[in-house]
Amino acid sequence: MAGFADPDHLIMSVRSAAARAGANIALVKYWGKRDPALNLPAAGSISITLDALQTQTRLEPDPGLAGDLLQVNGQDLPSTRVSQVLDLMRALAGGGPHFRVSSRNNFPTGAGLASSASAFAALVVAADQALGLALSATRLSALARRGSGSAARSLFGGFVEMHPGQAESGDDAVATALAGSEHWPLAVVVAVTDPGPKAVSSTEGMQRTMQTSPYYPAWVASVEQDLSEARAAILGRDFQRLADVAEHSALKMHASALAARPGLLYWNAATLLCMERIRTMRAAGTAVFFTIDAGPQLKAVCLPDDAAAVAAALKAIDGVGQVIVSSLGAGAEVLA
Repeated sequence: MAGFADPDHLIMSVRSAAARAGANIALVKYWGKRDPALNLPAAGSISITLDALQTQTRLEPDPGLAGDLLQVNGQDLPSTRVSQVLDLMRALAGGGPHFRVSSRNNFPTGAGLASSASAFAALVVAADQALGLALSATRLSALARRGSGSAARSLFGGFVEMHPGQAESGDDAVATALAGSEHWPLAVVVAVTDPGPKAVSSTEGMQRTMQTSPYYPAWVASVEQDLSEARAAILGRDFQRLADVAEHSALKMHASALAARPGLLYWNAATLLCMERIRTMRAAGTAVFFTIDAGPQLKAVCLPDDAAAVAAALKAIDGVGQVIVSSLGAGAEVLA
């Protein structure tokens, strides 16, 4: 960009910026990478973006810094992954200063609630504003993916599809909007059974599953059919069809992880009790289904009129410490 030829002009052009993004939960799961370095998924996924689980991130440029500084929920943390993404964006801008990055989640971090997804989506939107890049949402989705595979989906609201892509560069591994939240205003009830960080990260868990689970190839081969089923269910607002494919996808993902060596068990006793409670409620006529990511928290998806009853049922389970009720949310956005 011609305006950035002078380094001093570049630094003066960069400004503070802030953005927020919602966490997303996959209904057709993402688990495994065809290229770990570029965070390219082995298969596609479909998710919903949540309104109640938010990350807010602020970037303050500081030419005096030797490297980016990261603070999450008031705690200083290593900035390696954040700096890798910011370096990509600084390169697009023709250069730029390091940043003080302050990020805050209103939900448990690193506990299987997609905090990295919302964090990196908010990061790239804030950096785009700070550096004056004005990139498209699709381009920002690809950049967010470099920080966290599922972050590509949090650029968009409502129902979102992540495409695995075929290019070695990863340029076509991006998320796109499938349907807005107004198309089908579902509710999500999150049962938090352990707010602490999980013992095995998603990145490590994926790698172990890919390398050692005999079920992993079958998991990848089955995803395309699940995507087709879920896509049709969402566009047709067919709750039972979506319930069937979403629970099947979640259980298959965890089955492949359970069969790794050593096996990955992300659930606890309360997770299992929540699963049973949701299935009992659905058998009794409530439109509700569960999904679980790499962590012990259960997410129950239901119709808005049933959210209060589902929340009360999950809250009553021994081991559930917190229940969060959310509607579907918008995509990542710049904050004033």
